Amino acid sequence: MNKKGVLLVNLGTPDSPSTADVRKYLNEFLMDERVIDVNLIARALLVKGLIVPFRAPKSAKLYQAIWSDQTGSPLKHYSIIQADLLQKCLGEDYHVELAMRYQSPSIDAALKKLKDAQVSSIKVLPLFPQYASASTGSVLEKVMSLVSKWQTIPNLSFVNSFHNNELMIETFVENALKHQPDTYDHILFSFHGLPESQLKSGDHSKKHCLKTKDCCSTLTTSNQFCYAAQCHDTARLITKKMGLHEDKYTVCFQSRLGTDPWVKPYTSEVIKALANKGTKRLLVLCPAFVADCLETVYEVSVEYGDEFKALGGKHIQLVESLNDHPKWIAALERLVKG
Repeated sequence: MNKKGVLLVNLGTPDSPSTADVRKYLNEFLMDERVIDVNLIARALLVKGLIVPFRAPKSAKLYQAIWSDQTGSPLKHYSIIQADLLQKCLGEDYHVELAMRYQSPSIDAALKKLKDAQVSSIKVLPLFPQYASASTGSVLEKVMSLVSKWQTIPNLSFVNSFHNNELMIETFVENALKHQPDTYDHILFSFHGLPESQLKSGDHSKKHCLKTKDCCSTLTTSNQFCYAAQCHDTARLITKKMGLHEDKYTVCFQSRLGTDPWVKPYTSEVIKALANKGTKRLLVLCPAFVADCLETVYEVSVEYGDEFKALGGKHIQLVESLNDHPKWIAALERLVKG
């Protein structure tokens, strides 16, 4: 019997922390029209003429700080482990391939391996808990574009999001409890940010996003695919299991790019406000990421950690991501078989 194919896709990482490889990665990433949604000419001028020339050398230094000579970037390292462990759980009836939306291993190469294996079906699982056009949407579009050129197309299915997956929620809770949350003054749920314009464009009603009070606080028909609303829902489910009171935690968003308004509140501003109130110890979860990466181990632990101390705080503790936690691998297995 033919095997069932599984394609795991994470965002991507440079092939090395060199400026040249980081520049190559950023060019591919930022030239994606779903990431920077302006016309091609304007995007090329912005990315190739302004952002990448200045950002690549700086980002290369940050990647060098988290890079391992043995395993490379943490995101790719844990993504490989996740794919290997999932393959073991699924057994011989499945064929699992890992791809990155940007750089290697490419989606094209991974799909070719599944095609050569003559799988009977392909389930595409973008490794982003909350749906966003710039992440999950981009992966689905790329897969459909490539597969549409095949002479014979197998049964194809997609996981749109898993922001409320019970086992994923339990894994984040277990990881957080290791750090004794009661010993911290406040807990942050810091998600990757998105431009407000992208949130608005996903509101087909044109009457809800950023137009109603607390528009992201509850999932509705209008915002069921809204990235920010799904982020708030993930945080709500985690805090419910942890038994946290609403004044004990804050949902915020990091990693802004450019000067246009992004979804608020910004993590950096929340940290500043808390420090000014006398907060000394912060515990930070990043539930938009299934593997530790530059945005967690450096942006949160180092950059925000240094900012917090400079403002009078004492310590920011990052809660490790899902990485190779057995319960997370079990969640992946359920997502594949569900």
